[in-house]
Amino acid sequence: MTIPQKPDEQLTMKDIAKALGISVATVSRALKDSPRISKEKREQIQAYAQAHNFVPNILAESLRNNRGIPIKVIGVIIPEIAHYYFSTVLAGIEEEARMHGYRIMVAQSNERYEQEARICQSFYENKVCGVIVSQAKDTTKYHHFEKLINVGMPLVFYDRICTGVNASRVVVDDYQGAFTAVSHLIETGCKRIAFYGSTMTLEISKNRFNGYKDALLKHGIEIDNSLTHFCDNRDDAEAITPDILSADDRPDAFFAVNDDTAIGILYTAKRMGFRIPQDISICGFTNGQRAIACDPMLTTVEQRGKRVGEEAANILISQVEGRLPRDKAERRIVRTRLIIRGTTR
Repeated sequence: MTIPQKPDEQLTMKDIAKALGISVATVSRALKDSPRISKEKREQIQAYAQAHNFVPNILAESLRNNRGIPIKVIGVIIPEIAHYYFSTVLAGIEEEARMHGYRIMVAQSNERYEQEARICQSFYENKVCGVIVSQAKDTTKYHHFEKLINVGMPLVFYDRICTGVNASRVVVDDYQGAFTAVSHLIETGCKRIAFYGSTMTLEISKNRFNGYKDALLKHGIEIDNSLTHFCDNRDDAEAITPDILSADDRPDAFFAVNDDTAIGILYTAKRMGFRIPQDISICGFTNGQRAIACDPMLTTVEQRGKRVGEEAANILISQVEGRLPRDKAERRIVRTRLIIRGTTR
């Protein structure tokens, strides 16, 4: 007997049991190659499962058998899965987790606090062994993170950290990366450097802005607040840059909080007839694939997202397995480096 299925339905052990006229327990034992089931019956059940593309529900099986022990599944929250940096962080988390026998369960907050809180609740209900998260831009309340810590679940922040929660974190040296980038712009002859950044509720935004300011001050350039703009994506950069470049006292350089914003500045400036970098220098922050796909290629600060992900997963797994104490916040910094290309002199 064959159980008909719709294309988007996944075969379950219950379906196999019904098709073969046996119990679900027999199917489960056979798929685990239990000697309690005859070899002939095991082969029959396994062949049927393979022929019908059966995929075991690892999470459900773990929940049935964990006897209160956390399962080896790590919950990961990312703000935007399509963002190059976050995808590289995710790759690092997955690789480190796999090396230690863990799986990851990934969810996207879409930069929304409400979604982020729901994901944390879902991870808690599904008994993941710990959570790795980069907080959403509009997150200002942290009860959902505190709940995880209060029940003893390891929590590790990466990139966007929550200073109001005593949890482990992995960040890049945002301040030094910005300081080095802006110093490079100044040392190559730029005097009026605009800053395009994210909301100052995010710690990374504060650190990059402080690096920008301190580089100016170190080189004897007075801070001009009119050169500071809250802009962290390409669309907004293309919307506000024409007016800024049309002013009599226009900037001769831009430092942007990420590569997409920097590329928005680049293409706007080129459309307006400016030469890059002879008239205007531009520096981003990420070193994603788009940085080498634009013309000229983008000078940028390399974030090393994969390394950030590896470090975050390493901390969490070490806390789960007892090599690091859960009640002590681990702090790690991944060093950046400036990649000089064609958008700076």
